[in-house]
Amino acid sequence: MADPTVKDRPAQWPSPWPYDFPVEGKVPAAPDKVARAVGAEPAPLKVTRRDAFGAAFLAWGAFLTAGGLGSLGLVRFLFPNVSFEPPQKFRCDVPTKFNRDSVDETWKTNGVWIVNTEGAIIAISTVCTHLGCTPNWLAAESKFKCPCHGSGYYMNGVNFEGPTPRPLERFRVYVDPADGFVWVDKTRKCQVEQGTCEASDFRIPVA
Repeated sequence: MADPTVKDRPAQWPSPWPYDFPVEGKVPAAPDKVARAVGAEPAPLKVTRRDAFGAAFLAWGAFLTAGGLGSLGLVRFLFPNVSFEPPQKFRCDVPTKFNRDSVDETWKTNGVWIVNTEGAIIAISTVCTHLGCTPNWLAAESKFKCPCHGSGYYMNGVNFEGPTPRPLERFRVYVDPADGFVWVDKTRKCQVEQGTCEASDFRIPVA
């Protein structure tokens, strides 16, 4: 005998949702499913004035943020990159200020020692040729000593101990006839082991 209550049940199949399966005597619990099942229209979406103002505030905030970032990028583009590295060419002192057999560390921050040795003023690099550390000048022992791995150099920059493979490099040094001062040009350098440091560009003869 047919169940008289079947005609009063809401249609359960086919479901508007692809993963719903018909279960005898069970009606979807979600309100939107119930509305679809019985043919009713879902409740209209209500937007309050507070919601509208909140959405507008977020939209304007995003717009102003994007505009601000774009303005910062434009301002940054208008100014060139500035290098804060020491100058590659700089003036030191008059030749008579560098005593014989001495190391002047005044320009160590520029990466250079001004050394008066073997009858000439030379500009020696402060970069260890082993792994790039900065050696220290030990006046009592008359040598440069690297604190990283123990490399040692004579006053003229020639290596004699430790793992360093070659002497310290030298830079171009000259006396500017306009002012009589010793100038160092780090854009040009020489290597003692290659014999290029004997050129007049890399030494200033002194008495």
